[in-house]
Amino acid sequence: MGAGPARSSAARVGGDIELLTNPELARLHPTGTHPELQERLTVLSGTTVDRRATEEQVGRAHTAGHVALLRGIDRETQLDADTVATETSWKAALLAVGIALEAVDSGGFALVRPPGHHALADRAMGFCLLNNVAIAARYAQAELGLGRVAIVDFDVHHGNGTEAIFRGDDSVLFCSLHEWPFYPGTGGPGTNDETTLNVPLPEGTGDEAYLAVFAELVEPAVRRFSPDLLLVSAGFDAHEDDPLGGLALTENCFRELGERCASLAPRLAAVLEGGYNLATLPRLVAAAHAGFSA
Repeated sequence: MGAGPARSSAARVGGDIELLTNPELARLHPTGTHPELQERLTVLSGTTVDRRATEEQVGRAHTAGHVALLRGIDRETQLDADTVATETSWKAALLAVGIALEAVDSGGFALVRPPGHHALADRAMGFCLLNNVAIAARYAQAELGLGRVAIVDFDVHHGNGTEAIFRGDDSVLFCSLHEWPFYPGTGGPGTNDETTLNVPLPEGTGDEAYLAVFAELVEPAVRRFSPDLLLVSAGFDAHEDDPLGGLALTENCFRELGERCASLAPRLAAVLEGGYNLATLPRLVAAAHAGFSA
C-alpha cells in the first residue's frame, strides 16, 4: 500500500463525489508552453491528498523497463513527439496515480496531471507518462477485491493505452467515445470485442448525437457487464471551445454524462484526462462533478 492520504482543511466540495488534488502537481512536471500546462491544475481546486503510488502498484499496468526509464529521468527529455518529462516528472506521476487510488477508495474525482489514457504498458505517449486509470483498475481488483471494473472514457482522443493494457481481459470493460479519424489513429470502426467498445464520432459531433450514442451503446454495454466499479477517464477536450479537439460538446453535456455514469455502477471514481482551455476547464469540471454527485 502507498502512504495514506494527508488532507488539507479544505471543505468537501459538492455531494457524494469529492474533488481530490494536490497543489504540488501545478509545480512538478513543468512543461513550458506545451498544451498540457501546469496551470491546468492552478485553475482547479479540491481537497489536498498527499498519497503516492508504489512501484508495485504501478507495475500491475506497466513494465519494469518503463518504470525504470521514468524513474531515471534527471533532465528535460522528449519521450515522444508530444510528450516531455523532466527531473520531477516521476514524482508527479506517482502523486497523480496515488490521488487516483484515493479516488477509488473514497469515490472521488481525481484532478491530476499528467493525464494517463495514452500511456502504454511499456512507453509514454500523448502527454501521458503512467496510465492513471489502468493502475487504479488493477488496484481495485488486487487490493480491494473488486472483480469487475468498467472504464468509460469521454476524452476527445481515443484511450489507446488503456485499451491496449486491458485488451483480452474479460474482467475489465473499456468504452471510449472519441473523435475519429483523429489522434492517435486508433479506436476506429471494426475494433470492438466482448470487452472493448469503441464509439468513433465525426468532427463536429454535438450534444444530441453524443448523448444518443451514449444511451444506445455505452449504457447497455456497461449494464450488461454489471461492474463492481466504474472508472471514468474524464477528458474535457471534446468541448466546443477546446483548442485540441474537433467535437462540439457543451457544459450541459458534461453534466449529463456525469449523471449517467453515476447511475451505471454501485461505485464510481473519476480521473481527469484532457481539457486544454484554461478559461472553460473549471466550469466543465464543475459540470461533470455536479452530474457525478446528483
